[in-house]
Amino acid sequence: MTERRSLLSGSTFEEQIGYARAVIDGDRVHVSGTTGFDYTTMTISGDVVEQAEQCLRNIEAALEQAGCSFADVVRVRYLLPDRDDFEPCWPVLRSAFGTVRPAATMLVCGLADPRMRIEIEVDARRAPAFRR
Repeated sequence: MTERRSLLSGSTFEEQIGYARAVIDGDRVHVSGTTGFDYTTMTISGDVVEQAEQCLRNIEAALEQAGCSFADVVRVRYLLPDRDDFEPCWPVLRSAFGTVRPAATMLVCGLADPRMRIEIEVDARRAPAFRR
């Protein structure tokens, strides 16, 4: 039977909306759209690059909890309300994914909170040693 397990970050959004930060489904790890909120303080920077950095810290924590790292990411989606905010984030994004080169998509769309300037979602594949 394929393992399916939800991983929670402690974000109040998970409880309020009814989702998990990540879901492990066999060897696949699906990390929900992750914003630049610092979930310990529930604060968010007004700077898009700082938000991107926090998104990646939040995603990295979820991946580690699932037994993965950025090296295991096979797909990344970037969602931004303002297309002009994307390019300033490239160096931060390259630091996480530059050697991995996952399939990627960038979408311009509205986000749930006007303070959110970027949201990042990833899918990863766990190494066999972490499968149970």
